[in-house]
Amino acid sequence: MQPILYIVIPCYNEQEVLPITAPMFLQKINDLYIDGKISEHSRILFINDGSRDKTWDIITELSSLDEHYCGISLSRNRGHQNALLAGLMEAKDKCDMCVSVDCDGQDDIDAIDKMVDEYLSGSEIVYGVRSDRKTDTAFKRGTAQFFYKMMRGMGVDMIYNHADYRLMSRRALEGLSQFKEVNLFLRGLVPMVGYKYSCVEYSRKERMAGKSKYPLKKMISFAINGITSLSVKPIRLITAFGFIVSALSVIGIIWSVITAIIGSGVAGWASTVSIICFLGGVQLLSLGVIGEYVGKIYLEVKGRPRYIIDKKTDEIK
Repeated sequence: MQPILYIVIPCYNEQEVLPITAPMFLQKINDLYIDGKISEHSRILFINDGSRDKTWDIITELSSLDEHYCGISLSRNRGHQNALLAGLMEAKDKCDMCVSVDCDGQDDIDAIDKMVDEYLSGSEIVYGVRSDRKTDTAFKRGTAQFFYKMMRGMGVDMIYNHADYRLMSRRALEGLSQFKEVNLFLRGLVPMVGYKYSCVEYSRKERMAGKSKYPLKKMISFAINGITSLSVKPIRLITAFGFIVSALSVIGIIWSVITAIIGSGVAGWASTVSIICFLGGVQLLSLGVIGEYVGKIYLEVKGRPRYIIDKKTDEIK
């Protein structure tokens, strides 16, 4: 019997692009079925992440037209990572493997063929890796490369140039379900699951319609969440920097005492103010980083649900 594939697609205000890309996903399911690689019971699962437009109406209409379409709607907007997790956990007990992909058409869906081949060859996780960044602006390309290198430097195990386009087997999904973090950063969590993995390269395209849901502000917030969710190295760097500043302070004290003894001390208002401002800035920055971690702990200990499902289409109930 051929394996069941679920294509999991988070959606937030995607009424412009969904009618364009949905038929593409359906065609991919049909092609893989004709090739004998997947079961006829394979599905396309949309997750409506609290959209304020007609996204959910389009999903329900699609599901009424073809049984391969199905969807769930969250009770409110919970962000891309939580919506994606909701879809993965919904598909976990219904599929043998699932592929997560955005609905904007930027990720080359033909790479799914190679992902399925890698799964059939024994890989539990297959990462979609961008072969180039020609479609990015110079700023986005530079910041993305800096982000991946910084995460590696922080000790986070991540696949370079990989976003959330990946295939996971049911076994890998079971492993992921054991992670109970409220602050999700799936690009770092999935590699922690382990198991045999492989990578498939693809070229990213321009968005087919609509606007990007990741402006610069959200990208920065996403990066900070990834660092603080998976690494404590920033706190260790603060500790090391504190030792250095303390050592310099001791040297400054010794110098002040010596100059006072030999009588060559000169009142220096500018130098005093500079030192105070420097130390004040360091302290505030350190408190900010530590506060970020305390805030993460605060959210984790509450144990609030990461998402709440409001509606489901008939095909997935």
